Amino acid sequence: MHRRLLAVLVPLAVLLVTALGVPLSVTVAEREMQETYVDRLGDVGRFASLAETALSTGRTEALHHELTRYHKLYGIPVALIDTSGTVLLGPAGAYQEAARAEPTLSRIVTAALAGARSEPSWEWAPWNDSALVVAEPVGRDSEVVGAVVTISDLSKTRERILVRWARLAGLGLLPLIALTAVAWPVSAWVLRPVRKLDTATSRISAGDLTIRADAQAGPVELRRLAESFNTMMDAVENAAQRQRAFVSDASHQLRNPLTSLRLAVESLEAHLRPEGNGRQVYDVAVDELKAMQRMLNSLQASARMESMRTASPVDLDEVLATRVDRWRALTARAGQTLAVDVPPGLRLLEPPGGLGSILDELISNALRLSDAQVVQVTARVAPGGAGAGRGNGAAAGGAVTITVRDDGQGIDVSERAKALRRFWRSPRHQNVPGTGLGLAICADLVGAAGGELRLEEGLPRPDGSGHGFAAVIALPVVPQVASSSGAPARSPV
Repeated sequence: MHRRLLAVLVPLAVLLVTALGVPLSVTVAEREMQETYVDRLGDVGRFASLAETALSTGRTEALHHELTRYHKLYGIPVALIDTSGTVLLGPAGAYQEAARAEPTLSRIVTAALAGARSEPSWEWAPWNDSALVVAEPVGRDSEVVGAVVTISDLSKTRERILVRWARLAGLGLLPLIALTAVAWPVSAWVLRPVRKLDTATSRISAGDLTIRADAQAGPVELRRLAESFNTMMDAVENAAQRQRAFVSDASHQLRNPLTSLRLAVESLEAHLRPEGNGRQVYDVAVDELKAMQRMLNSLQASARMESMRTASPVDLDEVLATRVDRWRALTARAGQTLAVDVPPGLRLLEPPGGLGSILDELISNALRLSDAQVVQVTARVAPGGAGAGRGNGAAAGGAVTITVRDDGQGIDVSERAKALRRFWRSPRHQNVPGTGLGLAICADLVGAAGGELRLEEGLPRPDGSGHGFAAVIALPVVPQVASSSGAPARSPV
């Protein structure tokens, strides 16, 4: 995260250095070029004055010697030309060779022969390779008889500009490097508590209400935020604990009076009169007391299971090894058939309270509520975490989907979402023993492990009238741990 802060600070520093450095660099380049132009302008002005005297007196040897010596000394071709452009004095060969490479020469010379001093022909940018052409007319107004022209190679001048620019860039990078050196540890110090707070919130969203943020590190504002966060989590955890404690204590405290009441009601059976509707009222009272006892048992079980918020890896083979035989016995007693199709070696994240208890509840629903002939249990691996509800970190390698299907009555699509709510029961099952808590508790526990419980269409009914009921559990995959023999254990079914 501190990289994000640097990603903001560094461009700002670069913008600041650029805003200060670029105008300064431009000024340096322009000043260097202007000094060169002024020097050349002074030279051609002096030569033009000498040329005017030499042409008027006919003594040109000294001027020719001066022009040649200037070229040898500075490497700058300089020549006196007449109105036709012919070189009169100076190093003609060097001048003509330089003139062929300079497209602006004719324009500047024409202006000079017309009696006007031309504007500079150079470009100050270091990457431009044009020469500096300076021409000075010899004579006055309409009496111009020629011009003195210099063609200066600016490569060395541009090299000096580049060197100065490099020095300026180096000086500009110093504050940027200093800023980065300071911002990196400071941003790490500031954002480290934020990372820890983010980790804490992720674990809390997974169901661990005991985690707390670090309130001793970072700036004062972040420490206050962490303290407020911890205070809030203390209140949330205490509220959740009080709620579970209330449900558990209330159901426990009601158990004894309810048992005593049931015994008292059942003791009245011997005093019932044959005539009248006393037997019917007695049966209703006993059934209601049994339903209340089942409700209290479910509430106590819910409080116990919800208090366990830690998911752990488990081998699906081991879970089935302790359950399948009992499921077969229960389905055989009810006249049903159990089919299990589970590949070996599946390892997944087990919900709090145990995966076996959740599968027991789903099998029990299929036996009690569906009037099914076939109950099928299957498991498959869905790649890429498909089906996992909360994106648990273990789901990066995929999810294991365990499906319990039957070919019974099924449930309408409109009722599937309601079936995962607490205390909801289908109108068809009002007279069937149950509390309406089983699926809701299972969905909560599966969600606490980073998975998802959903209801879908089951197996086709034998009479072709529709489909039965299916409950699908999707849980994150955990990498398989090889046994001592180097191969995963085989499934017991």
